[in-house]
Amino acid sequence: MSRKQISKVNEKIKKSFRVSDLPVDERPRERLLKLGPHSLSSQELLAIIISSGVSGASATELAQSLISRYGSLANIADVSVEELRKEIRGMGIAKITRLKACFEIARRIENEKREKILTNRDKITSPEYAWTVLKARLLDYRKEHFFVVSLDVRNRIIAVDKISTGTIEASLVHPREAFETAIKRHAVKIIIAHNHPSEDPEPSEDDISITKRLREAGSIVGIDVIDHIIVCKSSFFSFREKGLIG
Repeated sequence: MSRKQISKVNEKIKKSFRVSDLPVDERPRERLLKLGPHSLSSQELLAIIISSGVSGASATELAQSLISRYGSLANIADVSVEELRKEIRGMGIAKITRLKACFEIARRIENEKREKILTNRDKITSPEYAWTVLKARLLDYRKEHFFVVSLDVRNRIIAVDKISTGTIEASLVHPREAFETAIKRHAVKIIIAHNHPSEDPEPSEDDISITKRLREAGSIVGIDVIDHIIVCKSSFFSFREKGLIG
């Protein structure tokens, strides 16, 4: 058989491959039932959610396409419906809505866990502790997200609220939104925070400017901005710790 013929056979095999062609013990659903969900790879978990393939691509191959294109589950979760339909062949509305529903359930579970923690009225004792509280909310976003932490007179957390979502380069924040939330929460002081998807915690000129504007607005409404924390996975930048907020 010539190389060209072998290539055609391989291509035919690839196009006709289905998850059901795998040995039973290697199929994602069977592996999950036998070994538990923690034992499956991200690709296998996605394949179960996707459920079925299309002509020329199995559910497992569609899952691999998603991982290869976006790199991580967190990145996939942030991709719009329109982009998924355009960039991943075979990802129709039914498959995409199942994915989006699963990611949203996961986020809500995490939010519920964090809200339970907040009911204990954590007290912010240092910028590092504030970073620890905030990073679970702010990590793995592909865009910048801006949060306001409302505090009582003893630096205990009243609430943590998302104020805005910016572009990858900068987060756009208006004092009105930041302090409207703080006033509703009856906050005495606030910490402002946002993530840097680049993983470089150093503040930009926009970050410095926004901090100055919010501190000036806070002095007018009587709510002190006691820190601005830039959150990254393994590091953070505290304006107070660096002497940029007195």
